[in-house]
Amino acid sequence: MLFFIGLAIFLGSHFFTATARGPRGRLADRLGVGPYKGMFAIVALIGLILLVVGWSGADRTVIYSTPYWMRYAVYSLMLVALILLAASNLPSGRLAAAVKHPMLAGVKIWAFAHLLVNGDVRSIALFGGILAFSVIDRIAVKKRGVATPAPGPVTNDLIAVGVGFVAWVAIYLFLHPYIAGVAIAV
Repeated sequence: MLFFIGLAIFLGSHFFTATARGPRGRLADRLGVGPYKGMFAIVALIGLILLVVGWSGADRTVIYSTPYWMRYAVYSLMLVALILLAASNLPSGRLAAAVKHPMLAGVKIWAFAHLLVNGDVRSIALFGGILAFSVIDRIAVKKRGVATPAPGPVTNDLIAVGVGFVAWVAIYLFLHPYIAGVAIAV
């Protein structure tokens, strides 16, 4: 139960920010942008903490399972997702401009990849909820006409690929058990 409450708080706060632009703007004007961002961060953090604390007690009923080889597709998709996440946080290159919103694209790929190999109820709720949010947020961003990054030098893309690859190797070889509590099967 705690897991689902945390998921509702975490995704609800993100849905509010992404889709309720009028109320969000009025609240930010009333509180001030800094305090609004602080409040948003606290609410999202509370949801995340409840997610993590409730994870072990959440419903593990398996709805579907995929063949063992599917994990190799996930490893490839995760490399792409991490490169896009790196590109979204570094100075823009041609990749960020071509993808338009690399953070949302990276999160969508991350969530979809994890749905490919995690067919239990709690994983479907977590990754499916984040995937749904990312799709809806991308539609909202497009409707708002948010500017996309201007193309930058290709060297920025090379840096993003390098950072994404290093992150992928670190997660694959060492960090996944600490991040997710599950070792990656080879």
